[in-house]
Amino acid sequence: MNEYLRTALSLAHAGVPALPLRVGKVPFGNCPGCAKNVCGGRPNMKTAGPCRCLRPCHAWAAATTNPDLLTSRAWTFAWVQASAVAYHPGGAGLTVVDLDDADALAWARESLPPTRTVPTTRGEHWIYLGPMRSANAVRPGVDIKSLMQYARWLGRGTGTMAPLPGAVRALVEKEETTPARGEVVSSSLRGAMWDARVATGCRHTATYVRTGLERGLALVTARTDSGAASQAFGVAQFLAKQHAQCPGPCGLDALRQEVIAAAVSVGVPEPYAARAVANGLGAEARRVA
Repeated sequence: MNEYLRTALSLAHAGVPALPLRVGKVPFGNCPGCAKNVCGGRPNMKTAGPCRCLRPCHAWAAATTNPDLLTSRAWTFAWVQASAVAYHPGGAGLTVVDLDDADALAWARESLPPTRTVPTTRGEHWIYLGPMRSANAVRPGVDIKSLMQYARWLGRGTGTMAPLPGAVRALVEKEETTPARGEVVSSSLRGAMWDARVATGCRHTATYVRTGLERGLALVTARTDSGAASQAFGVAQFLAKQHAQCPGPCGLDALRQEVIAAAVSVGVPEPYAARAVANGLGAEARRVA
């Protein structure tokens, strides 16, 4: 039993769902039976599914307080390779306000009630009692980690946990009620897929476009902890540059929907993801869409 497993068992004993992280502070990849979510996902994810995998698949959704599962043979490989421990704040009835820089810390000290704080490599985690929806980049340098994200375990911190304030909830509610450009709050993601039929004026081959898109989508979906919206912006910006010299149309609306869907799949609110991708595509992308 290594230090990471001991930490996880201690968390589980306290009612805090835990899971191992590999190098890079990211979860272990899904097993072959769960790859690309073919199992349907765990029942407590955004889209409920039939998966009952005993391995640490599906990132935060695998976090558990069951000591028998944590110490099971199916999890042994992960603990041997682990480089950190994470926990699921929402599963413990908590919300973590992740403050990534000095400006974010200054804002929190002026705007939020004091609570338990945990130092991080770049800032602090402020931990409140009460779960809520998770969201990335609700303000510059600020992420909300709760019901659909994990947080790296960095110790118990100092101070007394305060009830989750309305000011934190409002950060996510603002994103949920602000329509994306050209959309409405309740819009659902369309199932558009890029192919050559929607890109009659594109100068690239279908293989070239799909290869670049798949690499970009992989970068977005890898950001399960934070930064998925920023990554989606970067991918959209890259795609726009690739098609800037095409006579058009290039089917960029279909590409846009795929990038948005990738961001939503790792917890970014749809309106926020749509705005990030629209900003990345920019005026030049819209010209050739």
